Amino acid sequence: MYLQASIRMLSVFFAFTTLIARAQDAEIFKPDSIKKTIEAVKINTTLNVDGRLNEAEWIKAPNSPRFIQVEPLQGEAPNYETDVKVLFNRQYLYVGIFSHDSLGKKALRAIDFKRDFDFRQHDLVNLSFDGFNDQRNAMVFATNPFGVQRDLLAFDDIYYDTDWDGLWRVRSSRTDSGWVAEIAIPWQTLRYAKSADTLQHWGFNVFRNRRLSNEISAFSPYPRAFTASRMDYAGLLTNLQPPPPKPNIRFQPYVLTSYDHYKGFEASVKPEDTQFKIGGDLKWAINSNSVLDLTTNTDFAQADADRQVNNVTRFSVFFPERRQFFLENASLFGVGIAQSTDGSGGSMRIQPFFSRTIGLDNQGNPIPIDAGGRFVHRSLKHNYGAILMRQRELGESPATNFFVGRFSENFGKQNRIGGLLTVKNQPDRTNFVSTLDGFFRLGESHSLNTMFTHSSSTNGGQQGFSGFAQYFYSTNKTKIWWTQSLVSKNFNPEMGFVSRTDVVGTTPGINWYYRGKLVPFKKIIRAFEPGFLPEFYHQASTGKLIERQLWLFPLWINFQNGGYLGYAINPTFQRLTEVFEPLGIAIDAGEYHYLRQQLWYSTDPSKVISLTGQTDWGTYFDGRLFSTNFTLQFAPSPHFSLAWRFNRNQFKSVGATETSATIDLYGLEGRFALNPRLQLIGFYQQNAENDAKNYNIRLAWEYSPLSYVYLVLNRRGFNGLNQIRQIEEHAIMKLSYLKQF
Repeated sequence: MYLQASIRMLSVFFAFTTLIARAQDAEIFKPDSIKKTIEAVKINTTLNVDGRLNEAEWIKAPNSPRFIQVEPLQGEAPNYETDVKVLFNRQYLYVGIFSHDSLGKKALRAIDFKRDFDFRQHDLVNLSFDGFNDQRNAMVFATNPFGVQRDLLAFDDIYYDTDWDGLWRVRSSRTDSGWVAEIAIPWQTLRYAKSADTLQHWGFNVFRNRRLSNEISAFSPYPRAFTASRMDYAGLLTNLQPPPPKPNIRFQPYVLTSYDHYKGFEASVKPEDTQFKIGGDLKWAINSNSVLDLTTNTDFAQADADRQVNNVTRFSVFFPERRQFFLENASLFGVGIAQSTDGSGGSMRIQPFFSRTIGLDNQGNPIPIDAGGRFVHRSLKHNYGAILMRQRELGESPATNFFVGRFSENFGKQNRIGGLLTVKNQPDRTNFVSTLDGFFRLGESHSLNTMFTHSSSTNGGQQGFSGFAQYFYSTNKTKIWWTQSLVSKNFNPEMGFVSRTDVVGTTPGINWYYRGKLVPFKKIIRAFEPGFLPEFYHQASTGKLIERQLWLFPLWINFQNGGYLGYAINPTFQRLTEVFEPLGIAIDAGEYHYLRQQLWYSTDPSKVISLTGQTDWGTYFDGRLFSTNFTLQFAPSPHFSLAWRFNRNQFKSVGATETSATIDLYGLEGRFALNPRLQLIGFYQQNAENDAKNYNIRLAWEYSPLSYVYLVLNRRGFNGLNQIRQIEEHAIMKLSYLKQF
């Protein structure tokens, strides 16, 4: 019955999709057959990178062609011009950018000096290089008016290594007629093909976000439904004469000393301890396609601490990876599905490999890593890689070996099939997870993502499997999707993450983007974006419906300034097969129907004071629940910002004992920066659920490119078993140095 109903629903959905597609295909224009070009000019001098572009070499270099608007008026001339010039010598590729603005310094928006800053909050220019001219992959470098760096690796405009940190230099200046960025990228940082040709032409694009008017313009235009990392829409950077790519090595040793203090823990934990550690990482770029990373006595003292979350849903909380070693090249191993930032795709997350299973316990506490390595090879046709790590024995956690292997084959324009294998080996057992996956670009607007995964263990553990198929159709006016997922009861990826087991997920959806004549107050409102995001979950072992959510967004307004306002209504059905305990409140097994409403809101996130959050209310299982979660930010200068985060869950007559309770979680985060290279960052968080009080304070000084001094203070206090107060405190000093050969 369920299968028949799903087929009927699928037929109707795809019929509707087809009608929409026929009406909207014309909005996604094809890439230009004749590419726009910027000519790079060879120089024999070394430039002083100071953000001024006053050297004779810059004055003589030709300007780029005129940019074209992407947002808000696709295809129109920009209101603010941008000039790009490119120079090079034997050591560096130089890019000079002048972002014109009649308001000068008054127009600039930049709220902090955080590396890899949020592009929604800053003026910026963004460079995308395709050194292999494969129209699939890009190295991306961005900066704001204060010379803060943002960089990433993009693959097919689908997968991103957002925490990749390249070695490059930028300086900026601000004038009464705009702002200037001067960038120097060593050839060793860039990846490009070995060629016998004297001259090379690379895929290249630049876009600018003028944040005050929220206007995006690009050197080579692309549909606003996509990003500048769709390199088939890029222009060309011509007349390049890079040196032949050669192996280069980056060696980054560190020394660390720490003081640890524990109170209220079991007798096996030393009350006080002092440590001295030496370790480091080595990165060997064997060639333009292959990179080998080695690590020993790996340390992550500088990694940002996890924020606590109070979860009232039946989905497991996903904490993102924050450790630099595992963030680099993560996209190659990042097989699976997850909800997009706009809510599309559904709530299920299935990842056969998740790096936080290495070097961390279930509570996020570190477990020492003795040594490890990662090899990655990417080319036009093949991508493959492997990770091998050795985790040290600690307490009840035995010494563990981890292995991840990955292979994928590219074919066609942007299609890929691949496989992934994870092996977790402990003295008494070994867990295996094998995966087959594929991604298919069916057209400019159509894509299909698929995966099948199998898990097994050697100690008599049961076998399990999972899989999904996810279709997306995206245009400037419509985004349509259908995700079908399955996770068996016994699926156990010990090196992965899954939101829930024993479930069949069916999550279609549609978002509309309307900017037509009926939009009122066009100086304030950019678009209406209503949507319908239903989610159905059946128990895989029985076929019974266990959860249904019908997210209807009759109102979603995107404002011209980057803020938004949305309202949703969500009729929900839940069938609990066992007791459910959100935040310690017991709810008996049974069937429940309830209705919740939600309000989403954000002011302009680039302003001195901004507010972002959501509030929901209504019935909840057999009672009521009021929830609010918001962030209030004060950023009077890029040198200083302060954010207050508040979450409240107020239960009324919920559960077997008709419990009424209010559980608050709040935090305060601050950042003080003398410049992008010297920053003091801290946060404090308090959670009423277990009376947890945590803080983290970190002083970071980048005294040389990608070489750091860290001073870190951590404190965590909470009520453990039997309500015994447990406190742990750590004081850490770490010095790292990067040497590139």
